[in-house]
Amino acid sequence: MYWHKYLVVGLYLWALICSLLPDSSNGLMRIKLRKRDLDLESIKAAAKFEREHKYLGSSSSSDEDIVPLKNYLDAQYFGEISIGSPPQNFTVIFDTGSSNLWVPSAKCYFSVACYFHSRQDNVQVGDVVVKDQVFIEATREGSLTFLVAKFDGIFGLGFQEISVANVTPVWYNMVQQDLVSEEVFSFWFNRDPSAKMGGELVLGGVDKNHYKGKHTYVPVTKKGYWQIEMGDILVGNQSTGVCEGGCGAIVDSGTSLLAGPTTIVAEINHAIGAKGVVSTECKLVVSQYGDIIWNLLISGVRPDKVCAQLGLCLFNGAEYVSTGIETMVDKENREEGVSAKDPALCTVCEMAVIWAQNQLKQKGTKEKVIHYINELCESLPSPAGESVINCNSISNMPNITFTIGGKSFPITPEQYILKTGEGISSVCISGFSAFDVPPPTGPLWILGDVFMGVYHTVFDYGDLKVGFAEAV
Repeated sequence: MYWHKYLVVGLYLWALICSLLPDSSNGLMRIKLRKRDLDLESIKAAAKFEREHKYLGSSSSSDEDIVPLKNYLDAQYFGEISIGSPPQNFTVIFDTGSSNLWVPSAKCYFSVACYFHSRQDNVQVGDVVVKDQVFIEATREGSLTFLVAKFDGIFGLGFQEISVANVTPVWYNMVQQDLVSEEVFSFWFNRDPSAKMGGELVLGGVDKNHYKGKHTYVPVTKKGYWQIEMGDILVGNQSTGVCEGGCGAIVDSGTSLLAGPTTIVAEINHAIGAKGVVSTECKLVVSQYGDIIWNLLISGVRPDKVCAQLGLCLFNGAEYVSTGIETMVDKENREEGVSAKDPALCTVCEMAVIWAQNQLKQKGTKEKVIHYINELCESLPSPAGESVINCNSISNMPNITFTIGGKSFPITPEQYILKTGEGISSVCISGFSAFDVPPPTGPLWILGDVFMGVYHTVFDYGDLKVGFAEAV
């Protein structure tokens, strides 16, 4: 007579068990993504990298290769994988703009190029294990290092055509080992800054809760990167005219900003009132290091040693190397290729220390001194450089519209302006970066996270197409 009670309990337990089963049980694997806030130092380093190195080529020899690292300094979204047995966890960028699984050794600090040797092991992605995956373990080469990177490795989701040493990408092996139900993966980036979850990478299909409406699909025009063709770009309702006949575009989850030819980006940034960054760099130093500068000064540290202790300026042996005036030590270091980590940040740090020291002599409080330095930052001249925006003018800026597959994909100012910091030290940064790729690869647009955050993006490996729909 109590059989129905046992049935109810049984159904409840079954439902509970089902709710705990991984999504890979139906061919979908969900990789939760974490998001870090962009900071101006990372964006500046990324822009400098792009200006100096672009998309580098690769070279190889019989027993070693060189991995030319593209720009990951402003990447925001990360997930976790594990390699080996027992599994070792790595935080990686899931990058559609490259194709290798790349894990740095302790000797590699994200230099422009890293020597590597190949290793083979099992790789766990979500709840499945990819067997016998070849990955790259890199070792340092060269002196140009980027210690601002916040990740352990790179999980390439591009095509094998651009894979270093022609290594089979992890995604290819997932398909070949029947670990996914569809030859499709999709990205959803959560642009809500207050949300705990940064986004989701779905391997083997799409999650209908991540978008609304239907996707607009366009074919991959060139295998290697996920490259498509894009039409005209509008500032407000005004055509820029440059891409009316079509422009190549790479859909790149490993790049944060929207990057394109200088001629168009300059027009966009002029329309939205973008300016240079000297005063912004000054506010960055005050925001991130103001309290520490104060504490070092009141503890008795010599003013000319403060910025070196912060790591913003180079301190060589017994002598402080200033970036403001070139001494003999400066000249020798420059000739040997040695320099401060960032001359611009070093310079504004030196200024901030002088201003703080002067205010200390007048017995100002810490709060008043930092506020005063921020006011002085506002008065600094601003030459051409990375583009920053007056945060109070966002509501007056135009939409920027991309034409893809004959359909308009507008991005609002709230979506293409990135805000860092809080209060008086807050900075608004243009989501558009100038990036000139020379022929025959370019000219190209790079549709990074700014675009993919607005539009849920599907990468269809089976049918070689990319789809976009409004993200929710």
